[in-house]
Amino acid sequence: MFLYRLSVFSKWAKYIGLLSYLLSLFSDYALFSYLTLFALFVVVEIALNASVFFGSIALLWGMLVIKRRYRNKLPSVETFRSNVIYSLPFEGHWAVVNGGFTQEYSHSWNIPVQRYAYDFLQMESGRSFSGNEREVGSYHCYDKAILSPADGVVVKVNNRSNDSLILGKGRYFNRSNQIAGNYVIIKHAEDQYSLLAHLKKDSIVVKAGEKVVRAQTLARCGNSGNSTEPHLHFHLQNGPNFYTSVGLPIRFSDITIQPCQLDGRPVMPLPSIPDGFISRGYIVQNG
Repeated sequence: MFLYRLSVFSKWAKYIGLLSYLLSLFSDYALFSYLTLFALFVVVEIALNASVFFGSIALLWGMLVIKRRYRNKLPSVETFRSNVIYSLPFEGHWAVVNGGFTQEYSHSWNIPVQRYAYDFLQMESGRSFSGNEREVGSYHCYDKAILSPADGVVVKVNNRSNDSLILGKGRYFNRSNQIAGNYVIIKHAEDQYSLLAHLKKDSIVVKAGEKVVRAQTLARCGNSGNSTEPHLHFHLQNGPNFYTSVGLPIRFSDITIQPCQLDGRPVMPLPSIPDGFISRGYIVQNG
């Protein structure tokens, strides 16, 4: 909690320092000169949020690489076809809280690798948790099995990240050096890799080089990395590198989809969703 309070103080302190510097240009009042030192708290904020800072830089660099490599010819629902049979990477009913296959409903359309990404969690009586919202164990999806979406070979695993601290109202404190936290990357076909992120530490039961089959347990749902609450981040990409690959639209096989009330954001009408695709604001399940 001390680190969180320091982070909040640093966030405002740097603005005090910047404002004081501007005022010192027009005034000889000594207090403004002293208060400019508060701008140094930007260093503290970067140190406390290193994964966000350096992850953002890496994403920007990756976007430049992708722009040069693909120009504006990124894979789309119209141009990408896959022979791989993909299933939802979990058992039971999960809610799609972020993501879609169009720009309007996308997880992060302007970040190419996450263009067709999804965030999933479980809901009961309209809520994702019961009990203390700051305890990861209060969340319905926490520690639930995460499954392989298709046959493939594990190419990369990260298992070094502790769960982020939940601070409520969408606030969190990341205790990982990765924005994805603990994750598994699987190669399913040439130029088709899945990423499953924010996994629980020490729950990953596969290793790099291991063959996996569809519906095989990989790990448990956690709250590691940039995560406001326990959930699963899942997407398909065309390479093993999270930063320089581009996202691929994914069509699931044999799933059910039904509307749910998550928040006030607009959702795509069910008749507009092609067979096998999903979008935010719906409960989904393998058939």
